[in-house]
Amino acid sequence: MAALNLASRLAPVSINDCARLIRTVGDQITVIVESEPGCGKSSILKMLREQMGDTYEYVYLDCPTLGDGDLGMNIPDRDTKQLEFYVSSLLKLDTGKPVVIMLDEYLKCDKLLKKMFTRLMLEREVGNRTLPSVDGLSSIVFATSNNRSDGVNDTIEAHVGNRVMRVRMAKPNHTSWNVYATNKGLSTTLRAWVSFKKECLASYLELSADELRDNPFIFNPTKPDQVSFVSPRSLEKSDTVIRNRTLLGDDLTRAALAGLMGESAAESIMTFSLLEQDLIPIPVILKDPMGAPIPASAGAVILTLFHAVDTVDTQDQVSAMMRYAKRLPSEEYRAVFFSMLCQSKRTVKLAMQNAELRDWYKDANNRDLVN
Repeated sequence: MAALNLASRLAPVSINDCARLIRTVGDQITVIVESEPGCGKSSILKMLREQMGDTYEYVYLDCPTLGDGDLGMNIPDRDTKQLEFYVSSLLKLDTGKPVVIMLDEYLKCDKLLKKMFTRLMLEREVGNRTLPSVDGLSSIVFATSNNRSDGVNDTIEAHVGNRVMRVRMAKPNHTSWNVYATNKGLSTTLRAWVSFKKECLASYLELSADELRDNPFIFNPTKPDQVSFVSPRSLEKSDTVIRNRTLLGDDLTRAALAGLMGESAAESIMTFSLLEQDLIPIPVILKDPMGAPIPASAGAVILTLFHAVDTVDTQDQVSAMMRYAKRLPSEEYRAVFFSMLCQSKRTVKLAMQNAELRDWYKDANNRDLVN
């Protein structure tokens, strides 16, 4: 791990900042977003669509699967006896709108296609067609790929790299992923496990050699045969399995999770799910926050708090849960509860208006836990 490429040494930026950067400069400069596998790069096009609306057309190009004829080709014109370039309808150049084009996994495509894409990225042209500009809005082109240090054959020539902007996207950590997962409505058990096993979303780029060796969950480029590991993508896919655990049974659930995230994660999640029998029912806590029992294990505490985040919908209930949380043996538990309430779209207004939460946050030590 001593010789990482340039992109992996740069300070990473969040996926939201990547989208903001593309939105701001992408009509002039092609941004290549690089990150580890499964971190959400491909979702940037959807984010841009949500932010910019139907003023633009949006084009997704899966670069490794395309051939040169997929972008356009020269067709003989019988009248002029010349070849005329016909551009592919994939690019949506004739709708009267500027386009936002994402070149997904650009650095993995074949050399001939890279030459065509290079002109698209640098000159905003395909063949003899220029990307449209409408009412002062120019078309945007950006690309995604993996870090070179990931070892999955992403390469770029120096003369091309010097003309584009390479940006390393940060891998979501357990907190940011849980905000996304809560707003997406993913399984409480899955979200609580991620919060309990924070290391499952560590980045190999930020670990020492010993830490990387001891982390059985994450993508590790020093293990070339590894194909199943924990990533934001595989976590979201595993939600379907966890929700159907009763129908699948334990053995099949374990096998399915291993196929998505690796055996270590599967065993850990299955063991963690057993803690559901130790949950304190949320109605019991809301009825008597000062007398309700506290789970004996840390995992069951975390699971109880995530169930609470999914349940509370009044100020009185938030206050009752915060009084209960103050009885827990660690401020870190309260920080988890506070963070999830304040960042969930469903509960953020409740949290911001709650006196119990505001009083807890006034303590500088508590602020350090959540910031």
